[in-house]
Amino acid sequence: MKGRVFDRERGVHFVTFSCFRRRRLLQHERVRRIVVGQLGAALAKFDGICLGFVVMPDHVHAMLCFSRGGVLADFLESWKTASSAAIAVFYETAFANYWSGLAEKRVWQRRYFNVVVETAAEAEVKLDYMHANPVRAGLVGRPADWGSSSARFYETGRSVGLPIGWPDGFY
Repeated sequence: MKGRVFDRERGVHFVTFSCFRRRRLLQHERVRRIVVGQLGAALAKFDGICLGFVVMPDHVHAMLCFSRGGVLADFLESWKTASSAAIAVFYETAFANYWSGLAEKRVWQRRYFNVVVETAAEAEVKLDYMHANPVRAGLVGRPADWGSSSARFYETGRSVGLPIGWPDGFY
């Protein structure tokens, strides 16, 4: 669902969206890989940069920037639609009884939250916050131990399944 979006030229966006009814549909590593893979595909389609991300069992955080303004809503619609379809196939195949028992087979809440990040210092605070999410939830002891996150890239420089970068001049 498209709503009022604060999107400006070369703005950095810290976005959060949740699974429908906060279901833990992302608890399986394979599903989290689907979300990351579809993020990479959507970034390529919309000429975007990912500064960081975390895929939790019931929600997603990402910090994003685009080469042009006004694309955030379309980007998120594309990412959520593609990942939703792939997640549905996963559940239909791997957990057919669970999936068929759901009255509403939606993956994502329609809404999302967007905060425009103005400075590199603010971006670093947001990255630390999102990377610490799996630790606060008791899923891992250190942020870099959660495989569905960009924390490992920042700590070790290792690949996290998609390119991580910063827009030119935003340091």
